[in-house]
Amino acid sequence: MGLDSQMLKPAKRYALLLVDLSIGFTDPARSPLAAPVDAVIEANQTLLTAFRSRGLPVFFSTVMYDSPEQSAVFREKIPVLDILSHGSELVQIDPRVSPLDGEQVIVKHGASFFFGTDLAERLRQQQVDGVVVTGLTTSGCVRATVVDALQHDFRVLVPQEAVGDRDQGAHNANLKDMGIKYADVVNLEACLSLLA
Repeated sequence: MGLDSQMLKPAKRYALLLVDLSIGFTDPARSPLAAPVDAVIEANQTLLTAFRSRGLPVFFSTVMYDSPEQSAVFREKIPVLDILSHGSELVQIDPRVSPLDGEQVIVKHGASFFFGTDLAERLRQQQVDGVVVTGLTTSGCVRATVVDALQHDFRVLVPQEAVGDRDQGAHNANLKDMGIKYADVVNLEACLSLLA
């Protein structure tokens, strides 16, 4: 017997979680971790405008390492992550989606925005019960964040135009799987209508 995707009830208050939209993942000319993601950036610009105009919380993540001990096994598996070091321009948020004053950038060392951070507490302090998860990459840090968001009892939306991956097959497969098990995967227009 197969699993059927069932829509979650809408949250009362959403926060926007922009996962790893840093130069290291958005600029292929400067980083081997990046892919062409102009359309993903545009979708995130639209979401930022919508969240900001409604006064809803916005959080950015960036991956950055200060020492060899941080996420040593993860970095052993993917050694190119070592380029995301403290002081590198690659850990800066892409200027096309720059945080405004008061919008928080949380440094993480693993895949999930939640793992090893106080994100869940910050969300609850702002009476958030749902998150819109966007960014890079769909099969990696976005998926890990989606799973952890659900495990923290947040209702999760993933606007499919606002996430991307270096591997289109992995992108499609993970969107399908997340939609079945962990989140409501919707188009950008549907996501914006839920905010309204």
